[in-house]
Amino acid sequence: MYDIIGDVHGQASHLKKLLVEMGYEKVDGTYSHPSRKAIFVGDFINRGAEIRKTIWIIRSMVEEGKALAILGNHEINAILYHLKDKQGILMVKKPSKNYLALYKTINEFALNPLEWKDTLQWLRTLPLFLDLGGIRVVHACWSEEAIKVAKTIYTEGRIKKSVFRTIHKKSEDEITKSVWLLTKGVYLRMPADLRVRNNKGVTPRVVRMEWWDSPENKTFEELSFESKFTLPQYTVPKEILAKTYPYPEDAPPVFFGHYCRGAGPLIVKGNVCCVDSCVTGSGVLTAYRWDGEQQLSAEKVVQIKD
Repeated sequence: MYDIIGDVHGQASHLKKLLVEMGYEKVDGTYSHPSRKAIFVGDFINRGAEIRKTIWIIRSMVEEGKALAILGNHEINAILYHLKDKQGILMVKKPSKNYLALYKTINEFALNPLEWKDTLQWLRTLPLFLDLGGIRVVHACWSEEAIKVAKTIYTEGRIKKSVFRTIHKKSEDEITKSVWLLTKGVYLRMPADLRVRNNKGVTPRVVRMEWWDSPENKTFEELSFESKFTLPQYTVPKEILAKTYPYPEDAPPVFFGHYCRGAGPLIVKGNVCCVDSCVTGSGVLTAYRWDGEQQLSAEKVVQIKD
């Protein structure tokens, strides 16, 4: 059976507490459970104060067969930031805001450049999704179309650098769009002439959407998957609706992170669960202990707090 663990973001102390709470023990330097396996949904770097230690815990568990892990958008940004072209020149010339969170990770490895290089190579061995038959795991959004593409780019036990060069250079390529859909999800982008004010007095230009249901005839608040603010209760114009990926009720339970659900809820549908409880904001790290059930239960959620 599996314990699906949300975005850790460099919070190694929280991770160790959560593992111990769930009955994992440190044996020969690696946390393990006699009858269960952990699954990490990505985003284990950046933000926290123990990034190197977090990577060490997760990597050792994966390499010893005690855990599985997938890539999140933060790991992909780390790979892209250090990506070089065929002439050995860094491809990211002017880092965008997507790379700002990465500096904390880079600083932690400043005195250990070879370790960081090895870590980046290890990250490329991680897949973009897991389909284990009884359950599915992805960082942000499960799309059958994007999954088909992802299957073609994970070859020989890793994702090759040529794939990341495509992601960096070709924003409209099928590979690029599929990778970002799996790791960043679906967004509602507001047109320039539409201003929607949230409860904090801010007019967001982009809103993370509920990807697992049809968006038609929903209000801005019903459509959004943001736990940090609320949006107006009037219907979203169909002209600006983005494509979603309705998840069948009879499909295997799917688990994901990414959305920072500090205010919950985490189980948003009988077979759909977000395990990201925003550890760097709420101080809460979450796991779901799956034991074969098709309908998920809040009783199976485990959380540790500061």
